Amino acid sequence: MRINTLAILLLSLLPLAALAQGGPPGGMATAVEVITVSAQALDNTLDGVGTLIAEDAVVIRPELAGLIAKMHVADGARVKAGQALYSLESSLLRAEHQEAVANLDRSRRSYKRAEELVAKQLLARSEFDQAKADLGVDKARADSAAIRLAKTTIRAPFAGVIGLQQVSLGDYVQVGQEMANLVRLDPMRVDFQVPENALAKLAAGLPVRVQVDAFPGRTFTGKVIAIDPQINPATRSVLVRASVGNADNALLPGLFARVELVLAQRANALLVPERALWPVGEKVFVFRVVDGKAQQVEVRTGERLPGQVEIRSGLSAGDVIVTAGQPKLHEGAAVRVTPASAQTAPAK
Repeated sequence: MRINTLAILLLSLLPLAALAQGGPPGGMATAVEVITVSAQALDNTLDGVGTLIAEDAVVIRPELAGLIAKMHVADGARVKAGQALYSLESSLLRAEHQEAVANLDRSRRSYKRAEELVAKQLLARSEFDQAKADLGVDKARADSAAIRLAKTTIRAPFAGVIGLQQVSLGDYVQVGQEMANLVRLDPMRVDFQVPENALAKLAAGLPVRVQVDAFPGRTFTGKVIAIDPQINPATRSVLVRASVGNADNALLPGLFARVELVLAQRANALLVPERALWPVGEKVFVFRVVDGKAQQVEVRTGERLPGQVEIRSGLSAGDVIVTAGQPKLHEGAAVRVTPASAQTAPAK
């Protein structure tokens, strides 16, 4: 009887004890910080270093010797394909061309008369053949004179930027003498080394991101255009070439480049902060919050980024997971989310 009385007394005191500790059992929930897992794009990348080279680069040289009569461009000028760069003095060649054209006109008239006469059998066949041959010779001479005259105007073989010029107005230049460099700066190319174990993943068209020390914080984008068909036995690597956009001509040939090669892209990867992981032995867990209680969930991790880890399995987009307060938690523990920390995981 005494035992029953004591039990009743203890039961009657329980509500008072709960009130003394701050209220109902819900008030004993552990305060935690959480984030909401969201799907986002994730790149599988490979880093490399390389050197920028021009898409096209030539040294402008004359095919004929002569005096520079006119310079059509200044140092550093942007030029179009076929644009005139230099004109050589051409009066003698122009006269030779006019003479050749006059001789060609005379040969054409002679050939036409010979053609009419031979048709009436008033001209020997041999004389007709000679008139035809003379026409062919004079046509070839006129064409040759026209070509030589055209070469006195030196034109840009492609669109690009003129470098520092090595000649001046009035200079007499020899055949093959260096006059200026012409460089196509957009797009640029970058050659970089990739380890041989990545060879199976390489393909033309893969995206690249390029950074150079000259423009810190700026990223230039492009894509792979070619892969060297042989491995370098000294470095056990393969040479890869990419084309990189350079619309404002900021990049120049010879710059050292850091290249990030994107081997694969996943549109719906799940990234969580590293601090959310709770390793136990060889397994990795996170605490998921469901209906105000903690659930310990085993996860499989993937790619690692600065401060973040990809979750390959165990979680879904929209799950709320604990990022701080795990040491106080256990399976089924009541949790209380602090308002300031309830936020979505930051994007990459």
